[in-house]
Amino acid sequence: MSVWVTEEVMRRAVRFCRSPWTPRSFLVTTSIQETNFPTQIAHVCGTKRSQPCRARSLVSSVRFYSQDRIHSEDLEEKESSPLADSSLPAGTTSGLIERTQPFIDKLYRCGSPSDVLDLTCQYAPTVQQISSCLAHMWSTTKKMTDEQRRYELQLMFEHPAFDRLLQMAMKSVGYMHSKDVAHSLLSMVNLGVPQNSRVIQTLLRTCQEKLNRFDEKSLSILASCLEHMENSPNVNALKEGMRLVVEASLPGIKKVISLQTMMRMLGKDAPLNLKRKLERKALSMTDEFSLPNSQYMISTMATMGFYSKPLLDICSKKITENLDEIPFNRLFLVLQSCRELRYRNLDLLTGISDYVTSMLDIWTNKQVLLFLSVFESLVFCPAALMEGYAKKVISRPDALTLRDLLCVLKVYSSLNYDLQHHRQQFLDSVSQVLDSYLPKISGFNLLKAVFYLCLLGHFPSSSLEQLLQSSTMEQFNNTPPRFLRKQERRFQTVDLCLRLDRPPLPRPLTVPASFLGDPTPRSPSANQWLSQSLQSVVRDQADTALQEMVMVENVYLIDGVITKALPNQTSVTEAASSEGGDLSPAESSQSIAVICTPLSGFCFGTSNPCGLLAVKIRHLKISGYNPVLVTERELQAVSEEKRTEFLRGRIFPERHRHPETDQLQP
Repeated sequence: MSVWVTEEVMRRAVRFCRSPWTPRSFLVTTSIQETNFPTQIAHVCGTKRSQPCRARSLVSSVRFYSQDRIHSEDLEEKESSPLADSSLPAGTTSGLIERTQPFIDKLYRCGSPSDVLDLTCQYAPTVQQISSCLAHMWSTTKKMTDEQRRYELQLMFEHPAFDRLLQMAMKSVGYMHSKDVAHSLLSMVNLGVPQNSRVIQTLLRTCQEKLNRFDEKSLSILASCLEHMENSPNVNALKEGMRLVVEASLPGIKKVISLQTMMRMLGKDAPLNLKRKLERKALSMTDEFSLPNSQYMISTMATMGFYSKPLLDICSKKITENLDEIPFNRLFLVLQSCRELRYRNLDLLTGISDYVTSMLDIWTNKQVLLFLSVFESLVFCPAALMEGYAKKVISRPDALTLRDLLCVLKVYSSLNYDLQHHRQQFLDSVSQVLDSYLPKISGFNLLKAVFYLCLLGHFPSSSLEQLLQSSTMEQFNNTPPRFLRKQERRFQTVDLCLRLDRPPLPRPLTVPASFLGDPTPRSPSANQWLSQSLQSVVRDQADTALQEMVMVENVYLIDGVITKALPNQTSVTEAASSEGGDLSPAESSQSIAVICTPLSGFCFGTSNPCGLLAVKIRHLKISGYNPVLVTERELQAVSEEKRTEFLRGRIFPERHRHPETDQLQP
């Protein structure tokens, strides 16, 4: 066989004697068996006059790549082998195919990177087969468990043939087709080859040189690789070149997956005008979006840090219509991406929450809590899900770990969901779980748990007593400065709730003043529209007075307090005087607290206040105020006349009823 190979090398070298690579072809005169190294037949096959080799094993690696990175859409098949080129001498093609077929067949049967390396010791791979070997080594590891993968990768790095394979790749990269270079680089990075190694940097420089010849598929593979590579001079230079190439070739991109992969690679640093061009290109391809494309597009926009409402709405509609076809991890990724983009679609969120509710008995406790947590971060209240999960907690409270408990308390206190008939049972159940963890809970976690329960208006005495005892309070003396302000605010809220809610405790409890810090309420932005409208409302009403910027308990700021005399005040006052008594101001008048708040203070899509705003309203009612909430958007969206009518209808509903201006929120 060695004689045949040598003769074939010489014969083909003569055919390409005018090629710039001709001198190299005469350097190799020994057989494959003697050198165990890629012979010059590989270099001859890689000359410009012949098409690059296309081994079937690379098709397999492309499919693995698509399943891992783009989930469901395979990249296009590799081209046919150049060994079938009609320009080759008669009889040569079939002979070469017969000699490469055993390598390809055995590569398919390799089940680990070490098996592939053993195969390269028996058969010297050609230039294109080097890419096949690396891709198959990577694809075999993806089917393994984490522990098995670590073990197999350790064996791979210790295998003597691995270094030889990388040397072959580095020396042959100049003769590889662009797809093979991209595949080789992607496989090496995913196998854990150090990114600052010579072989990786050589492939990066080769990609820079050949970048103008990369087609859509090669650019997509290269973009997927660069997305996860660390910054370095070669990586940054290649990304900048990719940005120029992508912008120039954008009109010719035909596959949605290729476009998305390039968008992810460009990332948040891409210029805004390029992001707009990518948006227009994506919108022109929406008819081709599959369900995985829609999911992947939302996460792609999150990776780019680019908010495109038309594109997000199209993807959301596609996802909402096919929720039962999406597995847990991808559905959760969609919600995480929506949170990063601050995008909320009521139909999408409602559909997902209803779907998760239907899966309560199938999914694990951890999976349901992950969805509840991301809903809370989106300030969306999934009513059916929270009702169903509360029943689950009531039936099995001991199933909650401490981490689960803190998550549950945070979600239910933040979203301020009214459990109606199950409220007390739910609060008793979570308090019971918290009591079971008291012997081993840290002071910081105990403060969080008590803070959340106080927001819910529930005050378990055992937890409060342990939190406020001296041994626990000492743990807060060494709080890092970056957490100190949050700690003080939590203690302030606990202290306010103990003073204003006045829970029936076995003994009075107070928070030491040294842990409260300075109460510094958020300074309001001067709302000129609200001030003018309130003055106009009071001017038209008898027996009313306006006081602006009122501070309650040195914490709660009220934009305007309107004091209104109660009906029949005069007769009641006379009757009280005849009996020798006086009416207090609270008994003789009504205080209306007008509070202007952003929409973020309400659960999305509802008028239900959440979090600290809900506690503020509760405490103002205890203090004798009648809170009236208006949003900034309601005040800014209308004229002065309509704004005044709207406020008059909200503040004095019994005196004024104007259906057109009762609700002005868009």
